Amino acid sequence: MANITNARQFGAEVREARNKQGLSQENLAAQAGVSRAWLARFETGHPTASVGPLFRVLAALDLSLDLVQRTVTEAEAAVLAALAARAKR
Repeated sequence: MANITNARQFGAEVREARNKQGLSQENLAAQAGVSRAWLARFETGHPTASVGPLFRVLAALDLSLDLVQRTVTEAEAAVLAALAARAKR
């Protein structure tokens, strides 16, 4: 399972799933009832992709979206602490 925290990662995961299933953007767009242009924008992480078409694409790929509490790794915590300290200067 992928840990997705932004539009670019989400689009990349969908693109990977599409490729694993041997579908072209045109084939998936037709199955999902979206335009190929919309799918291309979504797969490249365009942040303004509409939610409705997104769920049609996920359904066409037999994928679901699960929301889980995000955990911060030690490395991320160190970076956040360093950024906070830097901002106080």
